[in-house]
Amino acid sequence: MPTLDVINLENKKVGTVTLSDTVFGSEINYPLVHQVIKAQLADRRQGTAKTKVKSEVRGGGKKPFKQKGTGNARQGSSRSPLKVGGGQNFGPQPRSYAQRTPKEMVRGALRSALSDRFNSKKLFVIDDIKLANGKTKPFATTLKNALKLSKVLIIDEANKNLEQAAGNIPLVRVLRTEGINVYDIVRFQNLVISKRAIEALETRLGKKAE
Repeated sequence: MPTLDVINLENKKVGTVTLSDTVFGSEINYPLVHQVIKAQLADRRQGTAKTKVKSEVRGGGKKPFKQKGTGNARQGSSRSPLKVGGGQNFGPQPRSYAQRTPKEMVRGALRSALSDRFNSKKLFVIDDIKLANGKTKPFATTLKNALKLSKVLIIDEANKNLEQAAGNIPLVRVLRTEGINVYDIVRFQNLVISKRAIEALETRLGKKAE
């Protein structure tokens, strides 16, 4: 089973943790990770773009000009897509971009993403992320000087001070265990997880849902 050093906020080793083979040592399924990320980003699309078709454009009851004798192509309505201000053929209509992703597919992609971070030595386990307050500057200094990390995703249980302190730091994102997702794991170069969050993730991803 994979093991990893546990560090504190001063980047000093305070112990080791044995990680679940199922969650952090699984075979990486890159196509599955790609599919889940595509679905996750597709779900963010609003799908509200719309153009008016001929029947929705106002006016057009009168024939624009007589049928014959003008030398122009015959026209029956100013609402025609051929006329300026007319309706549009085959324009976008409101739709949902959501893609179906079964729970076990998402869980499998999460296992692959976490295993990839472990294999790449970009996974760090912190004993406990206790901050005296939610001020940004001290925590930013800790990340830069002590932990020497940038472009980092931090996973912890509910931690109000941490969430406030990291909120204004560029390229740093804090998520609770219930909000962890494949896109953010892949998007950030480093992954920091608290020890208690490791236990929660292994409980959630360690076995198939009933």
